[in-house]
Amino acid sequence: MTKLSEEQLNSLTKAELVNMLMRLQDSVSILEERIAVMNVNSFGCKTEKLSAINPDQISIFNEIEAVADGTEYADEEPAIEPETEEITYTRKKAQGKRGTDLSALTKVEIMHELSVEELIAAFGENGWRRLPDQVYSKMEVEPAKYWVAEHHIAVYAGKNKDKIMKAKHPAELLNNSIASASVVAAILNGKYSNAMPLYRIEKEMAANGAPVSRQDMANWVIRCSERYLVLLYDRLQELLQQEHVIQADETPCYVSKDGKSAGSKSEMWVYRTGEYNTEKPIILYDYESGRAAANAIKFLGSFKGYLECDAYGGYRSIDRNNENISVCCCWAHARRRFSDAVKAYGKTTPGVQDTLAYRALEKIAAIYNADEKFKKLSPDERKKRRQTTVKRRVDAFFAWAKEHQCDTGKQDKTWAGFSYCINNEKHLRMFLEDGEIPIDNSATERAIRPFTVFRKTWKLIDTPSGADASAVMYSIVQTAKANSLNVYKYFKLLLEEIPKHMDDTKLRFIDELLPWSPAVRDICSK
Repeated sequence: MTKLSEEQLNSLTKAELVNMLMRLQDSVSILEERIAVMNVNSFGCKTEKLSAINPDQISIFNEIEAVADGTEYADEEPAIEPETEEITYTRKKAQGKRGTDLSALTKVEIMHELSVEELIAAFGENGWRRLPDQVYSKMEVEPAKYWVAEHHIAVYAGKNKDKIMKAKHPAELLNNSIASASVVAAILNGKYSNAMPLYRIEKEMAANGAPVSRQDMANWVIRCSERYLVLLYDRLQELLQQEHVIQADETPCYVSKDGKSAGSKSEMWVYRTGEYNTEKPIILYDYESGRAAANAIKFLGSFKGYLECDAYGGYRSIDRNNENISVCCCWAHARRRFSDAVKAYGKTTPGVQDTLAYRALEKIAAIYNADEKFKKLSPDERKKRRQTTVKRRVDAFFAWAKEHQCDTGKQDKTWAGFSYCINNEKHLRMFLEDGEIPIDNSATERAIRPFTVFRKTWKLIDTPSGADASAVMYSIVQTAKANSLNVYKYFKLLLEEIPKHMDDTKLRFIDELLPWSPAVRDICSK
């Protein structure tokens, strides 16, 4: 807005002044909302539950009263509200239960007995009988142990033949290196599962008498990734491409020596099997230098089915240009702008429950509540129930959104929420067409969160090869966790077994090392 002088303001008509004041009020209102949203994002509660705004409301996933006039869908049975988990700080134990389950740990019995001489002194000759032992348990731990395994390989030469023969010995993980499968597995588990930067692992190893530099560790990680673990990653990618539903997301990362200008962003993409695939879940990271749709197309390869994601234009172009892939949009993203608007009002603001944003959240909560009832059904049955129950609520939401979109300013969060939903209506409705499609992409956001959290411990990745190695390692860690495997044991098993089979050009052995393989579960289950 152009700044006017006092003389210019005096020359304006009443109508012009009123119009100027109205525009100024709109600008101030928008500015206040943006500041409030920034404050919430920086310091406020991150949840999108209505209970964060109004304590009298229950979670938006479990509301049953969130309908247009209180009489819609009256023929439906309400969902049973789950009990709220309470965390209390009390030292009282439940009767008959120990505070911690130690059944998975090895038990060593330590006997504390009196000698015969002590017993005679106390009770006289044969003057005692033994009662049942008093037993208590204590958990013990030894600090990390490192030792040197010095391999002596017997070498034989024939007396009458020009022949030399060596005894069988384990395949070396890395030639001319002190790295063993157990040491590299411990480093990988520390860095990629427990978010320990290499310098901290270096200090911990040195404190236990194993002075290994972080440069050596980084070298071992990259070499093991490129030589061995990428074989498993490639097989998991092939299996993921055969899925009917894939969920995807991406997050920025910084690579210092990627040939781009300083400060340029690269992208770490995440792809996973659909949330309803609980038997053989796969979670894969993919490092790329940019966010172009071509990167997703390259990774997805021969995939045919539904791709669930946000409304980023790159995904939408995949839907437009590839007849084998249908993009589904995420309802968690649909409600996010409304949630930001409600948070900006503040829970103590009078009338917040009468705002369009709050009512939008209620209607979306009603959709979630209806869909939540069918989570444990088969895909076919889930689709049928969605068509008869959930679809009505989705129809009602979009009719209401189109009716009220013009009732709000074009620059505030509520208008942005309406626009997002209406512009992506086709893709938001897609989950109604197939029972294997989740209502939102939250499972992928949870899968990418470890990378975004751990990223804060190392700020940036040094080279593209390091980024590729990190993608492989995070993929194996998150896939192992999704399959309830012990991450350290799984890495150790992979680094022991894969080097034995490097002569198998067809890689038939890889399927025996997949995380749901019975042999792997026997060794690596938590």
